Amino acid sequence: MRNLKLGFIGLGLIGGSIAKAAKKMNPDNYIVAYNRSEASRIEALEDGVADVVCDKVDEHFANLDYIFLCTPVEHNISYLETLKDIISKDTIITDVGSVKGNIHRAVTKLGMEANFIGGHPMAGSEKTGYRHSNEKILENAYYPITPTDFVNKDRIAEMYEFVKGIKAIPIILDYKKHDYAVAGISHVPHLIASTLVNLVKDNDSDDELMKLLAAGGFKDITRIASSSPEMWEQICSTNRNNIVKLLTRYIAALEDIKCSLLTEEFTDVNALFTKSREYRNSFSNSKGHGPIRELYRIYCDLADESGAISKIAGLLAERNINIKNIGIVNNREFENGVLRIEFYEQDERDAAVNCLLSNNYTIYVND
Repeated sequence: MRNLKLGFIGLGLIGGSIAKAAKKMNPDNYIVAYNRSEASRIEALEDGVADVVCDKVDEHFANLDYIFLCTPVEHNISYLETLKDIISKDTIITDVGSVKGNIHRAVTKLGMEANFIGGHPMAGSEKTGYRHSNEKILENAYYPITPTDFVNKDRIAEMYEFVKGIKAIPIILDYKKHDYAVAGISHVPHLIASTLVNLVKDNDSDDELMKLLAAGGFKDITRIASSSPEMWEQICSTNRNNIVKLLTRYIAALEDIKCSLLTEEFTDVNALFTKSREYRNSFSNSKGHGPIRELYRIYCDLADESGAISKIAGLLAERNINIKNIGIVNNREFENGVLRIEFYEQDERDAAVNCLLSNNYTIYVND
């Protein structure tokens, strides 16, 4: 790819990760960055990711090849209005929002369709901010691209290659199709997770027995209920129609299974579990290129003594093995071991296994 002049408005987790990946892909890519927080601007400049940082969106963004809008969705649209009078006719603006309809409608209203390609890197972390950004977050993550009908086809192709270059998986979609899909796989599940948590909260006993026993499967399926309420309120408001359509179908499915239980049609219950099991198991067959990204994970039996976790982390650090995530498993309902360690790559996991086995740890590998 040619050397690119890139602008970033917002240097949070996703904006910072794309910027870092773009610089790693090609150190000659020129990056201009604006962020409301001065600390993130300084850090991006000092670590060599940004070539120029700004305390406002101004003429520094005038002659760039691509500008990434990486702020909350409602702010991205206001930046469109600012950029309209700044950018050159060849600048492409893109965004990273999880809902595309609202920004595509704003682009049409502003007459900027020749300058816009929507984007949605489907990656993230429970952590936020530039200091937690990492180009590895994007690896093997789907990255839908939603161009308008008026943007230059060569620029669509270039955007496609850029996404491949930062090691994400590009897929070109109509923005309406995108919003319907993410309503099903992300937005409705967030609502379900939150309502499940509140079901337990509102129906627990005075001694909070449900809360005490809520581990394993319940924690796994409700993990996303810990996400930002403000962010998810905004997502639900911008993708309301698709969410309502699928939520209505989900409620009907729950009513059907409720009826089967009341009438003791347990073959219907079995059919529900069989159908869902077969479809869910098909996800893992994708080997990192399907809707569920492949995890490289091990479990390790751990002595109940001070410094046990830091000792393991130290052993892996000595061998330059990069840990993606590490945490205590609070029960053994489904899993062996008490310490779960996740890695970005299979070779890192394999190296960790060899390291820990050679130090007499008992290891269980998740394939």
